[in-house]
Amino acid sequence: MNDAFVLPTRFGARGLGGCYAPETLMQPLLDLEAAFRAAMEDSGFQAELKAELRHFVGRPTPLTPAPRLAAKLGLKALYLKREDLAHTGAHKINNALAQALLARRMGRTEIIAETGAGQHGVATAAACARLGLRCTVYMGVTDMARQAPNVARMRLFGATVQPVEAGQGTLKEAVNEALRAWAGRCTEAHYILGSALGPHPFPTLVRSFQTVIGEEARAQVLEQTGALPEAVVACAGGGSNGLGLLVPFAGDGLRRMAVEAGGHGRALGEHAARLDGGRMGVLHGCRTLLLQDAHGHTAETASVSAGLDYPALGPELAALVLDGTVDARRASDEEALAAARLLCETEGILPALESSHALALLPALAAEGVASVLLGLSGRGDKDLSTYQSRLEL
Repeated sequence: MNDAFVLPTRFGARGLGGCYAPETLMQPLLDLEAAFRAAMEDSGFQAELKAELRHFVGRPTPLTPAPRLAAKLGLKALYLKREDLAHTGAHKINNALAQALLARRMGRTEIIAETGAGQHGVATAAACARLGLRCTVYMGVTDMARQAPNVARMRLFGATVQPVEAGQGTLKEAVNEALRAWAGRCTEAHYILGSALGPHPFPTLVRSFQTVIGEEARAQVLEQTGALPEAVVACAGGGSNGLGLLVPFAGDGLRRMAVEAGGHGRALGEHAARLDGGRMGVLHGCRTLLLQDAHGHTAETASVSAGLDYPALGPELAALVLDGTVDARRASDEEALAAARLLCETEGILPALESSHALALLPALAAEGVASVLLGLSGRGDKDLSTYQSRLEL
């Protein structure tokens, strides 16, 4: 079996990950692991997935040089991996489509999903429409309000969008409700988890379906320049985009960097930077770095970006950071907004607010003497236009 599809139950020296799930979900999780292993060894499944990624998703996505932004920041070279140009506007379609194909292979007729920024929900709804599967997406009411265009897109694709009013009405609560729904319908439904989180085998499954990003980017930058960059940078929410870009560069001797949501302050509840103040805990089926209060309760989070507004980091990405192979930084709301505006003005590209956090790291890298950077644009910024309008006074 290809190393990319090895299914560890734990990650790193601290043993992150695991399978902390209710008894009702243990058999569905075992079935999913078996189906995933079989699919990865099935040339027919691989060929169908590759064809769909090419003809439906639009892969490979371009690697775009950004010379004007590079010059503005003092970088010698900057390359953008354009997941914003994938069908539905973000990297989420890679995993959603692959899992939908896997669900159909398992005989499931219904798909359950959660979404924060709406991109995973849109991608899942589109994949279900493509394959003829019923789809229900759980989404917090706070995120529904700030991501209204994506709610409309999901409904146009035929999905049922289920509002979640509990707690902050954001991604954490949406995951809670999606897991509850799956537990009640696990014999006929499959849960397409959108981030590299959750109980085993989800973290490895999601990462495996997203490494197409980094595999393409690595080949593209070598083809375009004949050399690898000095640094590869991705934003870090749940971890699917970060792992998808960063894992294929393991062993290349370059800097791999993940940027979290610094929010609007340093106090607990004012940000979503798990690697700067997070402690070990269990959330949504896995042990990982988690923002918690003094009593061990999951803390509230804050970010201008709905897709980064989550209290836990995926266990594999957390392990890579804790083991010293990926460097984690944070960017504030204001830094992300400013970075987005600069990309728009210099290169004519509107990034998602999630991707803008990665962009916000570029001035610091230039100041540290880094000459060339490959950065993942995880999605396009259409969904965030109302936020840009209000926060940037457009």
